[in-house]
Amino acid sequence: MRGRFAVIGVGLAMLLAGCGNSTNVIEGEVKTISTAAGEDSPQAGAEDQQVQNTKAATAEKKEEKGYVFCYNDTVIEIDAASASVIEQLGEANSYFEAPSCAFEGIDKMYTYNGFEVDTYPMEDGDHISAVIFKDDTVATAEGVGIGDSVDKVIEIYGKDAVDESGMMVYDKDGMQLCFIVEEERVISVEYRSTVLDA
Repeated sequence: MRGRFAVIGVGLAMLLAGCGNSTNVIEGEVKTISTAAGEDSPQAGAEDQQVQNTKAATAEKKEEKGYVFCYNDTVIEIDAASASVIEQLGEANSYFEAPSCAFEGIDKMYTYNGFEVDTYPMEDGDHISAVIFKDDTVATAEGVGIGDSVDKVIEIYGKDAVDESGMMVYDKDGMQLCFIVEEERVISVEYRSTVLDA
């Protein structure tokens, strides 16, 4: 019986959509009505897939400039000018500054939900030196976060990491993506500049 009402409802909707002189565009997810047997149409992961596609597209666009961290709509690139990034991120949960050991000026640390952004001073303004994950609520643009397995890291980033005392370090375009590993699990993630290594 429910199946008949579903068919009648769909037919009525199609009839109404065809009426009138103006063109109507209907947007949204397509959902099916449960049948008498109680089977639902699978909608699994539609939103997750969209998020993954957005992250992948962002990472692909930035590929020539190393690994990037994406938080909501903000793309955070190591060694980029920090002013617009800090403005987009909004007010930090906490802020700390100290005289720079490597440059003339002030190093700054902004802590947000799940991550920290560090900056270093240059003549043209502050630049991003590091992004450090604080918990498992954030992940890299490619989908790796605290708590993930070493196998997942290798599957996504490859086997060419340099091992630095338990830290897997991937170098790309003058920056590093580092995973501190303990018992085959990621316990820390850090994007960092190599400018400070000079």
